[in-house]
Amino acid sequence: MSKVVQRASMSLGLCALFVLAMVLGPVRSYAACGAVSCFVTIGSQQQVPQEGLLTTNFIYSYTPMTLPSGSTGIIAEADQRTHRIIPGHHRELSTITNSYTLDANYGITDRLGIQVTLPYLIRNHDHYHVHHGQDEDLSQFSDKGIGDMRITAKYNVLPSIRSMFVVGAGVELPTGDTNEVDKLGQVLEPSGQLGRGQFGLVGSMYQGYELIPHRLNEFVYASYRHTFKNNDDYQFGDEYILNAGLNAVPVESLPWLTITAQLNYRYMVHDSMYATMGSGPLMDQAVPNTGSSWFGISPGVLVSFADTWQGYFMAQVPLVRDANNNLSQGTTYTIGLTKYFQLGKKA
Repeated sequence: MSKVVQRASMSLGLCALFVLAMVLGPVRSYAACGAVSCFVTIGSQQQVPQEGLLTTNFIYSYTPMTLPSGSTGIIAEADQRTHRIIPGHHRELSTITNSYTLDANYGITDRLGIQVTLPYLIRNHDHYHVHHGQDEDLSQFSDKGIGDMRITAKYNVLPSIRSMFVVGAGVELPTGDTNEVDKLGQVLEPSGQLGRGQFGLVGSMYQGYELIPHRLNEFVYASYRHTFKNNDDYQFGDEYILNAGLNAVPVESLPWLTITAQLNYRYMVHDSMYATMGSGPLMDQAVPNTGSSWFGISPGVLVSFADTWQGYFMAQVPLVRDANNNLSQGTTYTIGLTKYFQLGKKA
């Protein structure tokens, strides 16, 4: 690939980040009472391995959802069992999610790969029911188990020594729990469950280029998820993610040490549900207090060792959050290990 094409792809990705942030940033959005996941970019996840190479990631993330300063946390409830939306039903306190993710990438050819991502989630959520403006009935929810599995096919469109442009298309399988109850015996809202309860489609793009060979590279990652309506007539809103960052080896004599930093942007459209609101008719309508927008920075460090291992640590720090008087993702911590296995001979 020519240098002109390489630089054009890099510039296109960076411009896309700026344009999307400008377009989506000012839009009024809504925040869910449930939880979201860490969405940092880890290169060994998004790349296509060489033919016959299996790349595995073992990732732990701590994701807190707390109330931003000045928020009351009083939100509507979406009761999927009775198909009712009840405004001002409860006041959010917090949601804490610990996720343990196994991610496997295999290179079928040097250009074509397959990726399987399987999360195990431990989630705790607290809120008060609100009656006549007063907090009553503390609702405490906890659940643990497999989340929704994702399978993605990826193709490296423009491979070269210094660059890559990977496109992906995949499916999200409804393997996560959707019917767990809180300590009051009530089924928690869909947004707080471990799974979404229906299949989803995912598209992605990853672009990387070595600005200085073996010392400095840039990357851009974008993804889109659409989930279909589940059996409770609840549909999760579409999700857009756009990340851009740099990886640098600061000391030439220490090639095993990499410093990384990336900007992360996520926009989630409001959910919808076939339900009544107040005395209104039973119909498909937007669920109040769902969806969100989030922009932040993620500094980190990567350490390579024993030829086939890499460890990393990242902190995802919010800079701008639109939570619509609701819980919003706080500073998230991610620790991971990458291990490479050569399963077949490269032709």
